[in-house]
Amino acid sequence: MGDVIYEALQLAGILAFALSGALVGVRRNLDILGVVVVGAATGTGGGILRDMLLGVHPPVSFLHWPNLAVAVAGSLVVFFVHPGLTRIRYFEVVFDAFGLGLFSANGAALAYASGQTFVTAVLVGTITAIGGGVIRDVLVNTVPGVLTRELYAVSALAGGVIAVTIGAFGGGVILGSLAGGTVAIALRLTSVARGWHLPRPKFSPEPARGATDSTEPSPGGSGA
Repeated sequence: MGDVIYEALQLAGILAFALSGALVGVRRNLDILGVVVVGAATGTGGGILRDMLLGVHPPVSFLHWPNLAVAVAGSLVVFFVHPGLTRIRYFEVVFDAFGLGLFSANGAALAYASGQTFVTAVLVGTITAIGGGVIRDVLVNTVPGVLTRELYAVSALAGGVIAVTIGAFGGGVILGSLAGGTVAIALRLTSVARGWHLPRPKFSPEPARGATDSTEPSPGGSGA
């Protein structure tokens, strides 16, 4: 039963990220191959990075066919039904939040269970969570969301800390993944709804040489 739940969590995270990646591909007017590539890379990228960090070679997604199959299938669904989804931009945020939460907590819990230290496990979980999104944004030539969006990396860190803490008290990978994932998802969605940000510099960068000198402050804003 535990293996079934673990597999379901893995595939749910892959599907959520693949859907968010495919939606970005559709918005960028990519063809069907482009949408599938961006969606599949987003869905499986974080897990591949996790496996590389933990010394799992080749990565599980290269051997376990359901991972890639779910990512490709989710991307194709988005491509064919996107008119209804792209009108509701919030779908992209929701799918991304679910992928972020599930991957951060599951990656951290798995790393801790494999013998990594508390800090290392949290960092592995965070990289697992943000990896797919970074790959997606690079593929579509966008500044990675982890550097600009509302509490993006902070949510991943929070999910990883909760998951590893539960693991440290003997809670196991599944419980840690569920609890940490729930916290990360809730924090991410709440930060989007309420506009929570980390601080940005209060003033604009120095103007380029030869440009008009201006000391007008720019609005405060977000961080990772």
